[in-house]
Amino acid sequence: MGLNVGVIGYSGNIFKDPIKSLASLCYDVGRIIAENNWILVNGGRDGIMQLVSKAVKNNGGHVIGFLPWEQEGNGYLDFPIKTGLDLNMRSFVLLKNVDVVVSIGGEIGTAIEILGAYSYKKPILLMKNSGGWTDRITEVLIEGKFLDNRKLVEVKQVSSIDELERILKGIEEVNN
Repeated sequence: MGLNVGVIGYSGNIFKDPIKSLASLCYDVGRIIAENNWILVNGGRDGIMQLVSKAVKNNGGHVIGFLPWEQEGNGYLDFPIKTGLDLNMRSFVLLKNVDVVVSIGGEIGTAIEILGAYSYKKPILLMKNSGGWTDRITEVLIEGKFLDNRKLVEVKQVSSIDELERILKGIEEVNN
C-alpha cells in the first residue's frame, strides 16, 4: 500500500538560513520518499515543505499539500487541499492523513505538529541536528523516546538519510 509520509519543519524563504542550510537534507528526504513510491504529505507552503516537495516531484513522486486558509501553495503539489482553516487547525487535518511524521527544524508550528502527531499515535522521526523544535523537543523526552507518561508512540532521533529510509521501510512493513 505504501506510506503517507508527513514532513514538517521550518516555513520561510528557501534562500535564507536556517532553511537554506537544510536544502541538501530536504532533497535527500524527498528523494527517498519518491524512490520508495511513498506519498509526501505536508503543509504545501514554502520553506522545508517546498524543498522536500520539489525533490519528490523531481524524482517522479507525488505530493499532497494541506493548505491553510485559501492559499495556493507551492508549485510542486499534485493535490493542493485548501482547508479554509488557520495554520494550526490545518496541521491537525494533515496529521490525521499520515502514517509517520518526519521533522526537520521548525518553530512553534512544528512543535505543535510534533505534539499533535504524538497525541494521534503517529511515529515521529526527528532529523538530528536540523535545529529548531526538532532538536529542542529531545530535551523533554521521557526515557529518551516519549513525550508523556502514557508512552503513546516512540519519538526517534534519526542521524542519517540511510537510517531514515530503514526506519520508514520498517513502518511500511508493519502497516501492510
